[in-house]
Order: sequence, then structure tokens, then C-alpha cells
Amino acid sequence: MVWLRTLLAALAWAALAALARPATGRFGWEVLCFGLGTLLLWHVWQLSRVTRWTLDLKRPPPASAGSWDDALARIYQHLRQQERQLAELEGNVHGFFAAAQALPDGLVTLDHEFHIDWCNRVARQHLGLRFPADRGQNLLNLVRAPSFVEYARQPEWPAPLLMRSPGGGERMLLAQLITYGGNQRMLLTRDVTQLEKLETTRRDFVANVSHELRTPLTVLAGFLETLRDMPPDALSEDQRAHYLKLMHDQAQRMQAIVADLLTLSTLESSPSADPRPVGMPGLIETALGQARALSAGRHAFASEVDAGLDILGAATEIASALSNLIVNAVRYTPDGGRISVSWRRTPDGGACFAVRDTGIGIAPHHLPRLTERFYRVDRSRSRESGGTGLGLAITKHIAMRHEAELTIDSELGQGSTFSLIFPESRIAEGDQTGRH
Repeated sequence: MVWLRTLLAALAWAALAALARPATGRFGWEVLCFGLGTLLLWHVWQLSRVTRWTLDLKRPPPASAGSWDDALARIYQHLRQQERQLAELEGNVHGFFAAAQALPDGLVTLDHEFHIDWCNRVARQHLGLRFPADRGQNLLNLVRAPSFVEYARQPEWPAPLLMRSPGGGERMLLAQLITYGGNQRMLLTRDVTQLEKLETTRRDFVANVSHELRTPLTVLAGFLETLRDMPPDALSEDQRAHYLKLMHDQAQRMQAIVADLLTLSTLESSPSADPRPVGMPGLIETALGQARALSAGRHAFASEVDAGLDILGAATEIASALSNLIVNAVRYTPDGGRISVSWRRTPDGGACFAVRDTGIGIAPHHLPRLTERFYRVDRSRSRESGGTGLGLAITKHIAMRHEAELTIDSELGQGSTFSLIFPESRIAEGDQTGRH
């Protein structure tokens, strides 16, 4: 349009010069030609300035461009508006990707044929993907688990899939495919390893409780049926007393299991009590007295107790932990064995309660699981010893509630050492318990 207006102006000048030539003579014609040439050169120069500006549209347009001014101003305003909109869109896109990267779950965006468009960092860990190297690759060629391939090829995905992570290890994933934006797809992955472990622990716990209670219940039911169905004179007093004793023992075993389960439930669900000074020497002496009574002279005992060393905590819980460790040593140490108890300061300012025995010892592969509920190294021996299988689980929870650590060192045939290590923050001053 600018060139058209320039051409029309030039034609108008030429027509005017032709009409004016007879009246003005040669001088008037030359003046008109000069003016026409000047106008044309001026338009060409302005056009060259506009052309140079189009090479870098980020800078303002040239000033005083004549008839170009209005057009250039509108173009420049439109460009600036587009730049602001583009910057806003880029900010939104960067915000979306940053949010997707920060998700605790894995996210993979796919096309309708499962080609990878983008994935976040968690998805790379969960699925073993490499990005951007895997962009454009078919996800089903990279995640080849049969269960996932079968799941992905369904026409719809109403429920998520539980699968093992292709990235390796024991990680369990919950994978869910979702359709969005017309024909695009999104894969979400969530690490449910801990939840699966908790569910497995819950199932094992229910099974173990049922198993532990079934034996004494079977014994009780059997003797009750025997006493009910047999004539009164068919059993001697000695036989009847023997049956009643066995029934009483099994009832006490069930009571002990229920009591320990209630203790565990209380420890897990109730908040820690306000720490108060606990007289450890007195609690240790009481626990040793219980152990000597259980041993009935079958074991030798030795103790080394710092009489001025006390801690801050809950006395009833600490007493239970000490008793569990010492009684366990009695139950798993053969007759004639030795049990040593110590309570002393540690080099870092804390305190350590340790129980050493000369018992049968424990194989290394059992050590990490000893504090699990109802875990048995030898089930037959555990029942003979009268334990519930919950003592070490209770002790571990008590240790955690007192910021302490339960450690176990053992070798087969060489005995075991069970230690409760308390941090310096749990040490009470001697005068806090009334001793100086």
C-alpha cells in the first residue's frame, strides 16, 4: 500500500507538470521533476529504515517515518502484546513442569500409541527411563512386564495396577493410565512399597496371633472335653490334678499373649509420657530378682551397676524392657550357664544397660528379624521356654520412646549380648531421684 501511494503521488506530480509546462515553461517542469524525485527518494529512504527495523523487531520502530508512523506504531504495539502473552504462556509451562517435577509420584505423558513425550524425575526412577534419550520411544518396549503390557492394552483403565518396579529392587508400584486432552495419555506411578510391607506385616500378625492362640485353645478344649465326657470315677485325683495344671498353664499362656498385645498396642498408640527421673539400680535389682526366681538356681548371675546413674523416662516401661531382656537370657541359656548384667556410662556421655549370656547364640541371618512380633528362631524351643514371642518387640518400642537404641550381638554357641543404649539427653542427675 505504501508503494501504491508513492506511485500515485508520482503520477499526480507528472500530470500536474505536463499541464503546467505550457504556462511555466521549462523551469516549472524542472521544478516539478525535482520535487517528484525528492518525494520518491524520501519514500525509498523511509522504506529502507522500516526494512532495517524488521530485522530486529524487539527494538522500537524508527521515529518520524512519515506515512509509516501509524502502521508501525500499531505493529509494534501488537508485537509487544504478543511478547507479553508468550512470556506468560512460557511461565505457565515452566510452572507446570516444575510442579510435575516436584510431585512425589511418577508422571509420564504419552501419545495415543504410547510414545513418550515427557516424564518427571520420579517416573525415571520408578520405570528405569532415560530422558530425553527415551523421548519418542514406545513405553511398552521399555517397560516389558507382562502384567503392565496386558494392562496397557485394555480399552479402558478403571483401576490401577500393582506391579514390581522395572527400575530394579523390591520397590512395588501402583500404576494408573489416564486419557486426557482428546487422544493423549498419562501414566501415574506411586511407590507403595512401605504400604505393601505394612499390609504384609498386618497379615502375618493376624496369622501369627491365630497360630499362637490356637495351640493353648486346642489343649484347653481337649482337656475340657475329656473331663466332660469321662465318668467322674474314671480319672484318679492325680490325673485330674495333672489335667487341671496343664489347662491352667495354657490359660496363663493365653493371658500372657493378650497382655503383651495390649502392651504393644498401648506403646504404639499412646504418646510418650513426660520424662521423669527413673532409679535404674532399683529397677535392675527387681528384674534380677524375677530372673533368679525363674532360674531357680540353674544359672549363675553377675551384675555391675553404677549406683549413681539414672535416666529420664517412664519407670513402668523401663522396668518392662529390663525384665524382658534378663528373662530372655534365662530362657535361652542352658542350665549351668552364666548371665551378666551391667549398667554404666558410655564414652559419649550416655548410658548402656547390657545383658550377656552364655546361651545357645543366634545365627546372623536371624538377628535383623528378632524384634518382629512372634518371630521365632526355634518355635519348639520358644514354646518350651514359655515366651510369647513379643518381648523383644515390646523392648524395641520402649527403646524408641526413650530415644534409645536396642542392639543385639550374638554368635552360635558363644552366647548373646542385648544392649539398651540411652543418649546423654536422657541422663538424670543423681539428686533428681533423691540420691546424692
